[in-house]
Amino acid sequence: MNSFTKTALIPILCWTVSCSTISKRENLDSSEFVKADTALLILDVQKDFFPGGKFELEEAEQAASRGKIVLEYFRKKEWPVIHIQHVSTRKGATFFFPGTAGVQLEESNAPISGETTLIKHTVNAFINTGLEEELKRNKVKKLVIYGMMTHMVVDSTVRAAFDMGYKDITVISDACATKELSFEKIKIPASRVHASFLSGLGYIFAKIKTSSEFVQTSSD
Repeated sequence: MNSFTKTALIPILCWTVSCSTISKRENLDSSEFVKADTALLILDVQKDFFPGGKFELEEAEQAASRGKIVLEYFRKKEWPVIHIQHVSTRKGATFFFPGTAGVQLEESNAPISGETTLIKHTVNAFINTGLEEELKRNKVKKLVIYGMMTHMVVDSTVRAAFDMGYKDITVISDACATKELSFEKIKIPASRVHASFLSGLGYIFAKIKTSSEFVQTSSD
């Protein structure tokens, strides 16, 4: 190969390497960049909702175990995790009293170093908690939500988030729990309360997925 040929090949080789690099970047799965703006909100998974607590819910332990699957997925990806803890200050409250064991976050879903915990005193997790500011600081555009109770904080927070402009919200159905309610002397089983509120959220406000469905579709 003469010197002219070598000289002519240099820009061609450089161009080829450059194009190859660009091609690889373009072909990278962009999910990591897209989903890095996704945050997990864990709502009121606290001891008073569990067996022995002051306000036991149905299948709270099962819901917590399903939630842990999603929580570990977020931790593995190093995506933002925000824990919401309710502390009762309302007159007449019967649980989540300050300084009690029941107000503490349940161990399996408790925060680790680097995760944020915000305290709330009302149903809606956005009211006077700094949650909106925390989401903006992390440039969050998408929310994944689970917690307790389905018909209270989950419902209220999802609707509030939607009205604030978050249009990509996923609720993890099997990681939420609630209790039996009544209306005009009619008892409504917890399973129906749960299904009714999730079906309402799923109508327009959020995507409803199980823990396994979320992990599977997010990993594809």
